[in-house]
Amino acid sequence: MDLLHDPADLPSRWRRTVVVIGNFDGVHLGHQHVLRRGRAVADARGLPLVAVTFDPHPMSVLRPEHAPSTLTPVPLRAALLGEAGADAVLALPFDRDVAAWSPEEFVQHVLVDALRAAAVVVGTNFRFGHRAAGDVATLVELGKVHDFTAEGIPLDGGPQVWSSTYVRTCLIEGDVAGAAEALGRAFAVYGVVARGDRRGRELGFPTANVPVTEGVAAPADGVYAGWLTTRDDGRRYPAAISVGTNPTFAGHRERRVESYVIDHDPAADGALDLYDRQVEVSFVERLRGMVAFDSVEALVEQMHADVDQARTLLAG
Repeated sequence: MDLLHDPADLPSRWRRTVVVIGNFDGVHLGHQHVLRRGRAVADARGLPLVAVTFDPHPMSVLRPEHAPSTLTPVPLRAALLGEAGADAVLALPFDRDVAAWSPEEFVQHVLVDALRAAAVVVGTNFRFGHRAAGDVATLVELGKVHDFTAEGIPLDGGPQVWSSTYVRTCLIEGDVAGAAEALGRAFAVYGVVARGDRRGRELGFPTANVPVTEGVAAPADGVYAGWLTTRDDGRRYPAAISVGTNPTFAGHRERRVESYVIDHDPAADGALDLYDRQVEVSFVERLRGMVAFDSVEALVEQMHADVDQARTLLAG
C-alpha cells in the first residue's frame, strides 16, 4: 500500500482508478463499509482502489478553534485504510486554496486530472467543495460529465450511527468499550516510551510512559485495563494503564499514558527495557476515574486493586 502526498505521484501504470473519499479519521466500521464497497467495485472492474483523505483535517484550516482531536494520525490512518482494502492512500494537502475550490474544481483537479477516476464511492453524508456546496447528487451529475460513476453508501450503526465524532465522544467519557464497538478494534495510542520521574518504580509499579500529544485523542483521565505492544517485535503484554497527570503528587502537570505490565517476571522472562521504543497502548475497559489520594499508602493499596482487576478482566 502506497501513501501519497502529491496527486502527481500516482503510478503511471494506473490508467483508471476507483476512488473512495473521506476524512476517514479512525477508520471506524462506517468507513470500513465504504472501503468494502469500493474494493468490490475495484475488483469487478479490475482497477486499483485509491482512498483520499485530507491532511490536515479541513476544520483545522477553516475553523482551527473547533478542530477535532485526531483519532488516527495520517501514517496510521493510511495503514488502516490499506488493511481495509485500499491499494494507495492520497493524503491530500488541505489549505485555503483547496478549501476555495468549487465542487467542479475539486472533481477536475483530484478525480479527473490526478486520479483518473472510473468510479467514486463515498458515504451518503459526503460534502465537498467551497462551503461544502457539493453532495452525492452533485458528484453523480459531475460523474456523467467526466465519465465516472458515483454512489453514496448509507451510514452504518444503530441506533447510534458510527462516526468519528461518536468515537471522540466515547473517549471523552472514558467509554473505551463504546469506542471499540464503533471502531471494530480497541482504541489505541502510539508513541515512544519516555523517561519519566520513576515514581512508579519507587512504588513497586514501574510504568512505560507515553506523553499525550497535543491534538491527538486519548481516553479521559482514569485507570484502564488494556495491552501494551512493542512495535519493533510485536510482543504484547497485559497492562494496567493510567491516563492523566498523577494528581496525588504535586508538581506533575504533563498528561501521559502510563502502562504497568502485569506479572512480568524479570528472572524468568528477562529484563523488560521499554525506554525509547515505539509502543502501542490499547484500551479494553475503564476501571475507575482519576483520584487524588490522601496518602501514598492509600494510592499503593488502590494500585494493587487496579492490577488485580485488570488481570482478571484481561484473562477473561
